[in-house]
Amino acid sequence: MNWIRIMNKPPLIWTNVAFFLITFLGAAILVPLYGMTQGYGLTEWFAFIGFAFASGLSITAGYHRLWSHKTYKAKAPVRFMFALGGALALQNSALHWSSDHRVHHKHVDNNDKDPYSAKMGFWYSHIGWMLREYQSQRYHDYKNVRDLQNDKIVMWQHKYYLPLVILMNIGLPAFLGWLNGDILAMLLMAGLLRLVVVQHCTFFINSLAHVWGSQPYTDKNTARDNGFIALLTYGEGYHNFHHIFENDYRNGIHWWHYDPTKWLINSLNWCGLAKDLRVTPQERIESAKLKMQLQRTQIRVSTLSNCDEVLEKLQAEYEILKSHLADYYQAKKELLEAKRKQLANKHLVLQVDEMKQRFILQHKNWKLLTATYA
Repeated sequence: MNWIRIMNKPPLIWTNVAFFLITFLGAAILVPLYGMTQGYGLTEWFAFIGFAFASGLSITAGYHRLWSHKTYKAKAPVRFMFALGGALALQNSALHWSSDHRVHHKHVDNNDKDPYSAKMGFWYSHIGWMLREYQSQRYHDYKNVRDLQNDKIVMWQHKYYLPLVILMNIGLPAFLGWLNGDILAMLLMAGLLRLVVVQHCTFFINSLAHVWGSQPYTDKNTARDNGFIALLTYGEGYHNFHHIFENDYRNGIHWWHYDPTKWLINSLNWCGLAKDLRVTPQERIESAKLKMQLQRTQIRVSTLSNCDEVLEKLQAEYEILKSHLADYYQAKKELLEAKRKQLANKHLVLQVDEMKQRFILQHKNWKLLTATYA
């Protein structure tokens, strides 16, 4: 299928080709040239960082987790700021971006349907898919985002996207540069360089995060978890988790995971500006990890002379662990419900603690067993 596409490449979208080429060359040549001849001050550097986070987080917290996946609800002022920040990021309107992204999740790695399928190669999934008319037949097909068409802010941004892009990427940096006494320096740093860096960091989610990293939750698609990519993408690097639990407002589920998008959403929730944050039950997350561990261990032991015996033992231990896992989380759920109704008692608390200890012990046994065949 790939070679057919290569031999029959659709027409180039010259506007996109020119835009990406000019902005990249400008960032690579003009920005350092001006820096060497005129120099940049702290104000330009702080503006670069501030604009990068404003535009990047508008994509991750707004376009992605709010509008594409509906992982939480946000008040109008937040949605308005995300709409402006999305225009600053210059990655198309929220309506169009979300439509593409929902198709990507529905048909991930399907070269005929996934807009930026990783199986088409790194270049294609990173930027190539935007340079040719690969899916022109569905470019303005927004049937899969009818819910977003009821959001007045989304539709306002979609209607006035081009003037908003000019205002945010040229007007705002130029105004700040005028205030600071160097319009060109601000345009180059907060405008041009910031735009190119943020765009390509976002593109890494479609390309690099599908080829580099681990797959602790599923191998049904190419998505990977990678902490380094998370640093570049405002927390979007835990992509294997995201592709199996796309309705979770988090990407990094542990406290040590770098996920500023999650922290922003949490902060908005604490301030009353966001609500209904969706979280995947921990039991489902643990079950997915255990299933992958079983699958990988089964593959490793398949070449052993006593593989049938080992496979039988593995399956038995896995079933026991799954049973303890289900019992523990069911008991925990009942305890939380009892506390809510103020019916919790010491016996119920002890019962949950006992089931937790059983699960922990069995999990240790499981880790030792799988490590034996690592």
